[in-house]
Amino acid sequence: MRDEAHAWLLRLTSGEATGRDAEAFRQWCARSTAHAAAFRQVHGLWQALGPAAERLALPAAPVIPLSSRRIGRRAFLGGAIAASVALVMLRPALHDRGDYSTAVGEQRRIEAGEGLVLELNTDTRIKRQAIGAGRVNLEVLEGEVDVLARVPVRILAAGGTVDAQGARFNLRAREGQVCVTCLAGNLSLVLQGHALVLPAGRQLRYDPQQRGEPQPFDAEQVTAWRRQMLVFDDTPLAEVIDEINRYRPGMILLLNAELGQRRVQARFRLDQLAQVAGLIRDAYGARVAELPGGVLLVG
Repeated sequence: MRDEAHAWLLRLTSGEATGRDAEAFRQWCARSTAHAAAFRQVHGLWQALGPAAERLALPAAPVIPLSSRRIGRRAFLGGAIAASVALVMLRPALHDRGDYSTAVGEQRRIEAGEGLVLELNTDTRIKRQAIGAGRVNLEVLEGEVDVLARVPVRILAAGGTVDAQGARFNLRAREGQVCVTCLAGNLSLVLQGHALVLPAGRQLRYDPQQRGEPQPFDAEQVTAWRRQMLVFDDTPLAEVIDEINRYRPGMILLLNAELGQRRVQARFRLDQLAQVAGLIRDAYGARVAELPGGVLLVG
């Protein structure tokens, strides 16, 4: 179990951890109190290594894959010291950035053609497809975009298509889950072979296997990011942290499931997000531990 805890610590600070890794780590810690205690012990050793790391300033050591069955003490110490003095990021850089993209925490306005304006939110990737039938074709690989379409445009995301003209809408795609919000005009969608119209004032969620029903939505909350704000209205803390992780380097990992169910009513400016962990600690009495690379453990 201690070897597994070592492996998790290295994985979380490797520069290659993903949201799925974070969820798997939470599940690992929740297996038993012994699992959580093992990670706390490893984290304590990490903190003790900090001064030694600063003195040694060793070059980066290879990251040991999470799938390794056992990690020797020497390998762990070398990797931990190296990682503690390295500048690491939690999102891998080696993937298809698309034709239009933003980095974590970046927002960007793009005029993709006459009569077509895209506003990209944080960590977004969009690929431009060949123009067909006088229509602009785009594929949202990941992220969130506000689309103002005065000309015909088709958006592909997670197997579904959205056609628009004379409309404005917000589309958010994360790990195969898509949310389409019609802000003005009408949208024509094709999902799992079924066509439907989404009018202004309605929002619809879908994934490659299923779709929900059109629902009303809070326009202020959906569009808050365009005003450099995040708005939460009676939202579980776990969902708040998941959303905040989209905007900040590193990752906040919530280790306490009960704490994650607490409801949050709050507004944050995007330039305030570095203070969120402290606010959670003060508001809920949570414990916060900081690891290199912007990783924060909240429990």
